[in-house]
Amino acid sequence: MENELETLKSLGVSVIAASVDNAEKAAEVAAELSYPVAYGVTHEQAAALGAWWEPKRAIIQPSEFLLNAEHKVVASTYSAGPIGRMNPPDVVNIVRFYEKQKAG
Repeated sequence: MENELETLKSLGVSVIAASVDNAEKAAEVAAELSYPVAYGVTHEQAAALGAWWEPKRAIIQPSEFLLNAEHKVVASTYSAGPIGRMNPPDVVNIVRFYEKQKAG
């Protein structure tokens, strides 16, 4: 998302990441990014999102959500492994698509 961050910001989109890592480990990742990284996602929180929890490593597989201005999920991806992520240029395109739809 970092490569499209300025374009997303110009479209009014905020990017937030979340991790199962503790604060220290999440801060290492956050230091390389220009958007916030939450930490400490639990198995219960992952279940509430419908995310794929991997018990062997106690991690959440990527679950990504695009919300509209009313905080309604308009697009999402769920992964069960190391494949299936939102492609940042596609996120820009879908935001533009929804903006055109809204404009009439």
